[in-house]
Amino acid sequence: MRYNKIRKMDISNGPGVRVSLFFQGCHFHCKGCFNSDTWDFNGGKEFNDDTINHILELCNNDVISGLSILGGEPLHPNNITGTLKLCKSFKEKYPDKTIWLWSGYLFEEYIKDKEIINYLDVLVDGRFEIDKYDSTLKYKGSSNQRVIDVKKTLKNHKIIIFND
Repeated sequence: MRYNKIRKMDISNGPGVRVSLFFQGCHFHCKGCFNSDTWDFNGGKEFNDDTINHILELCNNDVISGLSILGGEPLHPNNITGTLKLCKSFKEKYPDKTIWLWSGYLFEEYIKDKEIINYLDVLVDGRFEIDKYDSTLKYKGSSNQRVIDVKKTLKNHKIIIFND
């Protein structure tokens, strides 16, 4: 598995200052995707334990409010094992910091029964749809996408939209 880039101090992918990881590889190929350079599963750099340790070190800063995981597609079968390992390690070390994850998969159809859901605080789900693009939307690119408060969703057994 591979990753495209790491942003050490990102203010555009979730609230506060965050460390953001962009996984490499996506099969959705959404028209108008702002990250089409992450589509190729063979591109980018190798994702391994050293990468996880580097990300954890970057997060060891009081200014960093959490970790954002994007792509590519972090929940693709090629990537989900590494994504899960990263999320477990992050929550073990930083239980009070948040994990935000963007996925083209829908919560109900693919994500809700995966172990990864237990480590996420917020999930932005759904594929980007260029005809539903709206530059005024917060944390998402198109109106069909949802910003889901995962903890409240699991507790209430229904989708709860994140409000900040």
